[in-house]
Amino acid sequence: MKKHNFSAGPCILPEEVLKQASEAIVNFNNDDLSLIEISHRSAPFVEVIEKGRRLALEHLNLLNKGYKALFLQGGASTQFLMTAYNFLSKKAAYLNTGTWSTKAIKEARLFGDLIEVASSKDKNFTYIPKEYTVPNDVDFFHCTSNNTIYGTQMKTFPETNVPLICDMSSDIFSRQLDFSKFDLIYAGAQKNMGPAGTTLVVIKEDLLERICREVPSMLSYKVHVERDSMFNTPSVFAVYVSMLTLDWLKGLGGVSFIEDVNKKKAKLLYDEIDRNPLFKGIVSKEDRSTMNATFTIVNEDLQSRFDSMWKEANISGINGHRSVGGYRASMYNALPLYSVQALVDVMKELERKA
Repeated sequence: MKKHNFSAGPCILPEEVLKQASEAIVNFNNDDLSLIEISHRSAPFVEVIEKGRRLALEHLNLLNKGYKALFLQGGASTQFLMTAYNFLSKKAAYLNTGTWSTKAIKEARLFGDLIEVASSKDKNFTYIPKEYTVPNDVDFFHCTSNNTIYGTQMKTFPETNVPLICDMSSDIFSRQLDFSKFDLIYAGAQKNMGPAGTTLVVIKEDLLERICREVPSMLSYKVHVERDSMFNTPSVFAVYVSMLTLDWLKGLGGVSFIEDVNKKKAKLLYDEIDRNPLFKGIVSKEDRSTMNATFTIVNEDLQSRFDSMWKEANISGINGHRSVGGYRASMYNALPLYSVQALVDVMKELERKA
C-alpha cells in the first residue's frame, strides 16, 4: 500500500498520472521512443506543451481573455528575479507574509526601491496582514497567496489600479478566484501540479508593454511569449506530467470540484486540531491554509510516541519546517480524503492512550 503522502513539495501526484508518466518514459505514444529522448520540437511534444498551456488557462478561466501561459525553468525563485527585472522601473510594493516573499523582496531590491506595505514578521508570520494600502504610484504590487512553511493563506486580495503579481506556487488550481484580477501569476509545479523542474507563468499580454528595460533573453517574458514557451529546451518530463495532472483535474470536474474536496480535507484536520487537547494550531484561525496545516503537540513528552504512531500508520511527510517546528500536513489536490482521515485517526488514538 502506498504511503499517505503529506509532503510539502515535491508533492503527491495522482496515481493514474504516475502510471501514465512511467509508461511514457519507456514508450511514448506507442512510437517505441521514450518521452525524454524525443525532440522537444517534435509534433508529439509540441502537442503536449500546447495542451498544458491551454489547460492552465482553462482552469483559471482565462482562456481567450488576453493571457498567455508559459512553462519556464528555475522555479519560483527565478520568478522573484524576473518579475522585478522586467517590471520594476522605480518603485514596487510588496506584502511580506513569509520566507518566500522575503526572498522575493531581496531579489527585487536589486532593481529599484521597494515599499513593504505590511508584514507579519513581528509574529513569526502566523497571520496575514489586513490593514494596508497599495500606493497608486508603484510599478506593481506583489504578494504570495499561500505560505507553505507557516501555513497561512490569503483569503482576499486588495483592489488596486497597479499590476497585481502573485506567487501561487502552493495553492494554484486548489480554489476558485477571480484570476482576471491578476496581471501575472507564477507557480513552481512541484507544490500542487507536477514534479520539480518547471514553473508555470500566466501573464496578461498587456503587461508586456510595461517592460521597462532591456532584459537578457532567458529572463525576458516577451521573448518567452514570442517563442511560445520554446525559447530553449523546456523541462520535457515535468511539463508532460503537469499536463497530465491538469487533464486529470479537468476529468474530476475542475477547480470548483477540487475546491470542495480541499475544504472537506482541511475541515476534517483543523476540527481535530481544535478538538483534541493534545494538539494546537500555530497560525491565526482566520488565515489558516487549506493546503498546509501547521500544528504542534502540547506535551512534548508525547512527541516520540506520536511520531512512532503516524509512521506505523503509513503516514509520511508531516514533520514541520525547521524554521517553525511542530508538524505540517500538506493537503494538495491529489491527496485523498482518506489520507487525512488516517492522520486524524492517529491523533484520536494518541488521545485515548495518553
